[in-house]
Amino acid sequence: MAEKIIIEQDGNLKVPDNPIICFIEGDGIGPDIWRASKKIFDAAVEKAYSGRRKVEWKEILAGEKAKEQTGSYLPEDTIEAIKEYVIAIKGPLTTPIGGGIRSINVTLRQRLDLFACVRPVRYFQGVPSPVKNPEKLDIVIFRENTEDVYAGIEWESMTPEARSIISYINETFDKSIIPDSGIGIKPISPFGTRRLMRMALNYAIKNNRKSITIMHKGNIMKYTEGAFAKWAYQEAEENFRDKIIKESEITDGVDTTGKIIIKDRLADSMFQQILLRPEEYDIIVTPNLNGDYLSDAAAAQVGGLGMAPGANIGKWALFEATHGTAPKYAGLDKVNPGSLILSGVMMFNHIGWNEVADMIVNGLQRTISSKYVTYDLARQMDGAIEVKCSEFADKIIENL
Repeated sequence: MAEKIIIEQDGNLKVPDNPIICFIEGDGIGPDIWRASKKIFDAAVEKAYSGRRKVEWKEILAGEKAKEQTGSYLPEDTIEAIKEYVIAIKGPLTTPIGGGIRSINVTLRQRLDLFACVRPVRYFQGVPSPVKNPEKLDIVIFRENTEDVYAGIEWESMTPEARSIISYINETFDKSIIPDSGIGIKPISPFGTRRLMRMALNYAIKNNRKSITIMHKGNIMKYTEGAFAKWAYQEAEENFRDKIIKESEITDGVDTTGKIIIKDRLADSMFQQILLRPEEYDIIVTPNLNGDYLSDAAAAQVGGLGMAPGANIGKWALFEATHGTAPKYAGLDKVNPGSLILSGVMMFNHIGWNEVADMIVNGLQRTISSKYVTYDLARQMDGAIEVKCSEFADKIIENL
């Protein structure tokens, strides 16, 4: 009989052998890649545990399907279901640019206080890449998910609210904002920063990672991004002192064995660093907007968003494909499901089913190495066999 995953008092998860896990198909290509991914997930669980464990999938609604069936792009029942069942996984969701509905992804993160966007970026042998040595990049990005300019505190140009705020700032603080500007506010707090850094540090300890780099633009935005760096260091020094060493403390003869090195880099420099010296970086902790940019740029180095998983984690956890809905390919059984598959790998690791996660990664690597791939990879690989999304999934299952 299927059971709920329980959050225990210490914050750890109690996962039954037959857990109920929520899923959102997603818009556009979402149904295609979800069908392929679910098939792999179920096959891997069966093979890993020989029927002793099984996931009971529960569909919840968001996006266009939710609008059609309930009249709302994000029904309240969906929010409550994620709280009740603790874990969910989703395909991509549509958000109009420049108007219309607010980003469903951002709303989910804020309503559920999923404060950490966790994006591992690593290379799978055989995936076409624009860089010479993509295998040197193996990072995990911890992006603050609820603050910064993504908090949604903004007003349109020429509205009474924008005019009022601009007038107040100009008159009260002797500034000179152009009167017809649009206005956005960038909140960054010690609370939001320190809990993100704490999660990154605990992850580093658990997974034997070697360093954490704080990425910020504190030389310009001193009281937001500069403060982010300061508060991240404070969390490390005050609560993890025996586990860490700051880069500035490393001199000749200093033993760093068993220590997590804490360093920081300016955001613009960081983009250069992951291209020129990717092997020097391990975990990166950064505010919201920086993290959005860096995640996609890093993914490009290892073959693109088609191979980039993601998770939004707080008390609850929502795993997701990191690419868009690609509506022109909807229903064609064509698109690479790799991002959603690897997000499932993160999900199984999160619930402690590591055998399933390892099996899926191995199956995916063997399938790509055999050049049996979807169109996005096939068109860049010599001698590749181009297959449908569903056929790619079937081959991964063969290779589990």
